[in-house]
Amino acid sequence: MDLTYDIRAIASDLVGDADAPLPASKTQEKKWSKKIRARLSDWIDAEIMPRLKHDLEQQGLPATVRAEGDKVFIDYTPLATGTGYVAPAVMLEFGARSTGEPSEPRVIHCDAAAYLQGLEFPVATPQVMRAERTFWEKVTAIHVFCAQGEFRGRDRFARHWHDVTRLDAAGFADAAIADKALARAVADHKSVFFAEKNVHGEFIDYHAAVAGRLQLVPNDGALAKLAADYQRMVDDGLFLDDAEPFDALLERCRVIQQKANAKRAAQ
Repeated sequence: MDLTYDIRAIASDLVGDADAPLPASKTQEKKWSKKIRARLSDWIDAEIMPRLKHDLEQQGLPATVRAEGDKVFIDYTPLATGTGYVAPAVMLEFGARSTGEPSEPRVIHCDAAAYLQGLEFPVATPQVMRAERTFWEKVTAIHVFCAQGEFRGRDRFARHWHDVTRLDAAGFADAAIADKALARAVADHKSVFFAEKNVHGEFIDYHAAVAGRLQLVPNDGALAKLAADYQRMVDDGLFLDDAEPFDALLERCRVIQQKANAKRAAQ
């Protein structure tokens, strides 16, 4: 679970009153990131860890909590084990280098509620990043994978391709593609805070990715890595229903890539 602490709140002394604060140079970016990570870690230790430990103890739940920098892990005792693709832990990954905007309140229901009519499940209405921004965040991450052939330091990455197709099926992809300002804002932010190089050592152009040159379908070895990771996800039972074949998933992504590039190139 990704959680955003508004950069304007945690680092107002660094960013001032800008609506979309970005450092002016790479040196400044490193300074901001170092200070923000330290503050975020301190906040997690002071606020989040004690609260989670207290709640777990109060509820008598068979789980423990631990922090690793800006990540918090809730390790629980599983009722069943799968293939090991997904560990028995909920990871809360905190970030504080963006505003989290645009956002909106969304009602969240438990998936199990529809199948267990005799039980009452809690309902929450958190403030969440709008799905249109999530679309651009995910497709630009996929674009980087296609340029590098890997997700550096990460595993279990095939979910991003699946998520993008679900966002498309729900109509969010079309809305995101039509939002030129949002696409540019994501490119601006990632170019500064998440600069990446391709296999040739050249910086990946996020602005090109949101302006007609997005790549969602990897080539050669990267494609084989993605197919293998997707199969591991299927084998571990992550889908409530039957998973679509990998080739069908990839074709959906190819269609999204084509319409995104056609729309952006025409603007």
